[in-house]
Amino acid sequence: MKITSARVIVCSPDRNFVTLRIETDEGVYGLGDATLNGRELAVASYLSEHIVPCLIGRDPFQTEDIWQYLYRGAYWRRGPVTMTAIAAVDVALWDIKGKALNTPVYNLLGGKSRDGVLVYTHANGGDIAETLDSVRRYQQQGYLAVRAQSGVPGVSSSYGVPKGGKSYEPAERGLPQESRWSTERYLNFAPSLFEKLRVEIGSDLHLLHDVHHRLTPIEAARLGKSLEPYHLFWMEDPCPAELQEGFELIRKHTVTPIATGEVFNSIWDTHDLIRNQWIDYIRMTIVHGGGITHARKTADFAALYHVRTGFHGATDLSPITMAAALHLGIAIHNFGIQEHMHHTTLTDEVFPHAYSFAEGYMYPGDAPGLGVDIDESLADRHPYQRAYLPVARKLDGTLTDW
Repeated sequence: MKITSARVIVCSPDRNFVTLRIETDEGVYGLGDATLNGRELAVASYLSEHIVPCLIGRDPFQTEDIWQYLYRGAYWRRGPVTMTAIAAVDVALWDIKGKALNTPVYNLLGGKSRDGVLVYTHANGGDIAETLDSVRRYQQQGYLAVRAQSGVPGVSSSYGVPKGGKSYEPAERGLPQESRWSTERYLNFAPSLFEKLRVEIGSDLHLLHDVHHRLTPIEAARLGKSLEPYHLFWMEDPCPAELQEGFELIRKHTVTPIATGEVFNSIWDTHDLIRNQWIDYIRMTIVHGGGITHARKTADFAALYHVRTGFHGATDLSPITMAAALHLGIAIHNFGIQEHMHHTTLTDEVFPHAYSFAEGYMYPGDAPGLGVDIDESLADRHPYQRAYLPVARKLDGTLTDW
């Protein structure tokens, strides 16, 4: 079997997605997600202009060699654009391999290690009462784990509380929007949210919380310690992870579990965090972290240090990435939890898929390969539209991490 062609499909069924389709001389094709929110066309160009010509004539079963060729052969390594492009190729090749062998991808990764993949979703509200209502709605839908975010009094726009009752902040058309942030008000408020949730819903539901890189290490240590009575499943992205040693300070001051890494794109971004056991869950997403091949290696490295996975799974990743995460998550031994956010109906129509949700768990399905396809005629009716994620400033106007 040889690769005969590959092409990039850019569409916007409610939000922008970049998809790579790789075709072979035996009629088997595979799909890979190449979406990098707010920088989609950079990846599309990288694929079309630099990578696709290098794929023609290669054996699609050689996933390891092709991965190394694209990573080492370019000389300029890593970075989100490069690693997203490599991931798109890698995932598409795994899809081809599964289809050619008439088996789900998880069987190529060692088979199932569990019956289903525990997932969490996002609950939010303008205040504690609204967040509590949102959490209860997801409980009624069968979720066993919920991420809870609430508006902070005195802060006009709080992370995790999108406009219009949506579950997630989408990238918006036009130039980046700006929001205002107060670390002090947030730190004083956050523990009261989880105190109320535990009083009202009890101890059985797993609760998660995303700080979204907003704190310094000592501020994050204070937050983690104040949240200990409410036994969170994890505190996510407490501070930026470029300085990995900062997590050592957090670890010394709190036993609240720590998750980080959704903006990582290489195992090297995780190296010190994992080997020093400064985190409990690694969040690096498959599409931005080099694909299934690299994510598997990262998970295996993490397993040596009792670190589990919690792959990013927001709706700025297409259903192809969700499927890849489910196939890998059901196979690896040190799986922890999978983020699950509902794509819009239109997105699901453009990307029909075999995976499903039931009673707190997701299942990748038994279709050969990844079990995801793309309706290109429908995709063509929804062309790309430039959009940006917001930026954040503190109340005094200082630009801070979004």
